[in-house]
Amino acid sequence: MTTTPRRIDVHHHLVPPLYRDALAKRGITEAGGRTLPDWSPESALELMDLLGTATAILSVSTPGTGFLTDPAEAATLARRLNDCSAALTAERPDRFGWFATLPMPDVDASAKEAERSLAELGADGVTLLANNRGIYLGDAGQDALWRVLDAHSGVVLVHPAELPAPAVDGIPPFATDFLLDTTRAAYLLVRNGIPRRYPNIRFILSHGGGFLPYASHRMAVALGSDTGRSPLDILDDFRGFYFDTALSSSPTALPTLLAFARPGHVLFGSDWPFAPAAAGQYFANGLDSGVGPGTLPAVNRTNAEALFPRLAGAPTPAPARPLPVRLRQSAQRAGARLFFKLIQPGTN
Repeated sequence: MTTTPRRIDVHHHLVPPLYRDALAKRGITEAGGRTLPDWSPESALELMDLLGTATAILSVSTPGTGFLTDPAEAATLARRLNDCSAALTAERPDRFGWFATLPMPDVDASAKEAERSLAELGADGVTLLANNRGIYLGDAGQDALWRVLDAHSGVVLVHPAELPAPAVDGIPPFATDFLLDTTRAAYLLVRNGIPRRYPNIRFILSHGGGFLPYASHRMAVALGSDTGRSPLDILDDFRGFYFDTALSSSPTALPTLLAFARPGHVLFGSDWPFAPAAAGQYFANGLDSGVGPGTLPAVNRTNAEALFPRLAGAPTPAPARPLPVRLRQSAQRAGARLFFKLIQPGTN
């Protein structure tokens, strides 16, 4: 890349000390089969500079507050996490945004915290896990939350969680189960008419929508048989979701995603720090080499600007790192691009 892409990263996590401590008290040291990574605002900014990211929308990954069975404890942790995210963004509004954590599956408490976060704290949206202790998004009884989000034209990052079933030995949940979890939530949201009943909510599906783009016609036929609706209408609902590219901009997955999604509905995502810097570079290079020059700026930035108007026209942050650091990052980017090209399947 000869110019900085000024990406807006909609799938970028934070692991603040208060969250790590709360997990440690329950003996939780990993998420989705991955050890909890180190995190700090400084390391986040370094990774962002490496990937050419101007602004990252921060979110808390799985398990969120779902590991707490006491509703009051879960609501308190969600409030503390949201206050922390709001304060961090207030310090660097040019570099950070944030999605609020909600204490699902407690719908009433989640609706209350969504209102506080969006109306009082200035959250850019909310994060919802695809399932919360086995209760999926789209299940009955969640309308109080959907009403609040619809009233605020809320942006919802749908993030996968571990499936409500034992993991299979040798298959870490983040590798395959997460994709199914996101797909299940998308299926139920459409089956139960949530996007049509609450049209102002913008849902972003993590990791390219899981299996949704690839299997959308199969699922539309199944849903049509189940509900009596036209498969074409169901496909239209599926295409109404937004999709991030986190770990999904490979030479095989990216064409399917771009062919399926509506124009303007594909957004850049890195999944850092759960996806390490090398993985972020690999898939960023897949995006840069797999999308035409007429589409790449939209995926990198302008599609996200439509969802987050406060970021539209924001100036590119001036390089603040010492020259040796910038030279090292430039060499890392060049090496990552070469590596990406070398390992792609040949044609012979």
